Amino acid sequence: MAAANRLAGETSPYLLQHADNPVHWQPWDEAALAEARREDLPILLSIGYSACHWCHVMAHESFEDDETAALMNALFVCIKVDREERPDLDHIYQTLHQVLNREAGGWPLTTFLDPQSHLPFFSGTYFPPRPAYGRPGFPDLLRQVAAFHQQKRASIQAQEAQLQPLLRQLEATPGEPAQPDADTLERAVGELRAAYDPAHGGFSGAPKFPMPASLEFLLAAETHVAPTEPSPRTMALATLFHMACGGLFDHLGGGFCRYSTDARWRIPHFEKMLYDNGALLGLYGEAAEAGQLSLFSEVAQRTVDWVLGEMRAPGGAFCASLDADSEGGEGAYYVWDRDAVKALLDEAEFPAFAEHYGLNEEPNFEGRWHLYLSLPRNLPVPGSEDHARLESARRRLLGERRQRPAPGRDDKVLASWNGLMISGLARAGAALQDTVSLDAAAEALDFVRENLWVDGRLHATWKDGRARFNACLDDHAFLLQAALDLLESRWRDTDLDFARQLASTMLDRFAAAGGGFHFTSHDHEQLAYRPMDLQDDAMPSGNGVAARALLRLGHLCAEPAYLDAARRTLEAAWPTVTQAPAACCSLLHAALEYLHPPLTVLLRGNADDLEDWVAACRKHAETTRHYLVPPGCGESVAMLSGAGASGAPVAVVCSADRCHPPVHGLQDLVSLLDRLAAD
Repeated sequence: MAAANRLAGETSPYLLQHADNPVHWQPWDEAALAEARREDLPILLSIGYSACHWCHVMAHESFEDDETAALMNALFVCIKVDREERPDLDHIYQTLHQVLNREAGGWPLTTFLDPQSHLPFFSGTYFPPRPAYGRPGFPDLLRQVAAFHQQKRASIQAQEAQLQPLLRQLEATPGEPAQPDADTLERAVGELRAAYDPAHGGFSGAPKFPMPASLEFLLAAETHVAPTEPSPRTMALATLFHMACGGLFDHLGGGFCRYSTDARWRIPHFEKMLYDNGALLGLYGEAAEAGQLSLFSEVAQRTVDWVLGEMRAPGGAFCASLDADSEGGEGAYYVWDRDAVKALLDEAEFPAFAEHYGLNEEPNFEGRWHLYLSLPRNLPVPGSEDHARLESARRRLLGERRQRPAPGRDDKVLASWNGLMISGLARAGAALQDTVSLDAAAEALDFVRENLWVDGRLHATWKDGRARFNACLDDHAFLLQAALDLLESRWRDTDLDFARQLASTMLDRFAAAGGGFHFTSHDHEQLAYRPMDLQDDAMPSGNGVAARALLRLGHLCAEPAYLDAARRTLEAAWPTVTQAPAACCSLLHAALEYLHPPLTVLLRGNADDLEDWVAACRKHAETTRHYLVPPGCGESVAMLSGAGASGAPVAVVCSADRCHPPVHGLQDLVSLLDRLAAD
């Protein structure tokens, strides 16, 4: 039996929340695993995260209870894992939970492992302290699982033998490589169209998740698939509209919650995750630039305000999440009593605010009101008196809300999630011409490079001055994408150098023999198996993001190794993609850019002299990637070698297989882009 709880030395806020539990929790490390082997005790592995509501519930009910803790300590070696710090472990044991139970997992994940093989022989999620919800009480379950491990070793070994072929399959390249094809893109759009909710947007009933990878693919696919209604663009923009109007979006403070518990996006699960907001921020910024509703611009700006005001860590990187819970329970920070709102606003403000934000409807959350736009087709025009009145009321309520006990913040810095937010800030900043967002993106990328890139290796997390844990594919791929997005918005040679380092590391340490990338590096800790992640979940597939980023970097640097790695990733993944196209939208997006490579345009000169040149490129944003390279920068970029160094504006335009002669006049650039777009 472990002598004591060992979590006090950890950096994860989630693990530190459990450091005072009477359970003798240990982190996942060799000391804990060796103890389980030595004592021949099964491992009780509990995986959760700081913002998880049901993780907190199970902690209060069971892990803080002395009698339950005594059972856990006597019968198991108890290991607590933060799924955000160790996505490798979470990925593996969530997958094995699905295999054992034929149903999706979730958090908290409660899984029991053989001490020798580390394979699960029983797995579940939340368990109540007494039988309820069709689940056994946790103390009874502990006794039954421990007895099963002691008395049924042969059954456990037989189950493990049955798992071995599956583990080999999960590690392997999925089938013979195949060329990406347009038909699969069409089928993916058709699958999303069949699942699309025309009344409220999104692609399911309740619960509804944002699915930004699907939305981004649909926007990119608009001009590459047969015209059918609703079009890909219509589905994507309508979904963005309904999410922005519903309670998934925080209309007072900005930012999006993790998912909606209902089909109309009105009542969220109230935790706010950095990764959702990073991915959605770029989408809303670019949708606003394309002329789609002032609402999109407001949503993007308020999300920027939220992330810079509430999620920024010292040094400029971004914290991981905000809890769903605060004093008073889940959602208490966000909901309102109608009379309290009326007392805060003046006679002119309250009637308009109540009508606009649903206070004239029935209470929608446990007898109180969570705000949403109740008149989404009748939004006031920015600058109008009605808009000013609503803004005044919104600011007043936000000030009042900030006096409430705030949800807990998980302030660790995650490399992958920061990559998504840096991308979002860079894309939205460029689209909305917001230098504040671009400055924040650059500062965050600098922090990651200076603090999580140590001795030529990327670490997954940073907290209290410590960079920890071997970074996974997502960390590298999302940061590579972020560096490229920032280069498109604001060129810095250091970002190009970092992008090359990240790409080379992926090729050296993650590449699979048959193409694509493993989730963990070649020298990672040996675990139950080595995943290869191809389908999107709440975040985009690391392989999909890697393939698309390597295509972009390969065209920018004229580097065949990057282009070949992207091609081999798509070919290796394509058998899986063809089986479930709509589940692989990140890979489909990469395939679109592989089949229809965008033009790469390098603009060299002073930014003030190139404003109209940039605007000309942005008019062709769907088919063009452009980079504004200041004088004296970009010397290592082969495309610029013949462009001269006089300081006068010049553009170099390259397609997938050739570069055109340098262009020295704005009208010549416009004519060239128009001609190439028409080809």
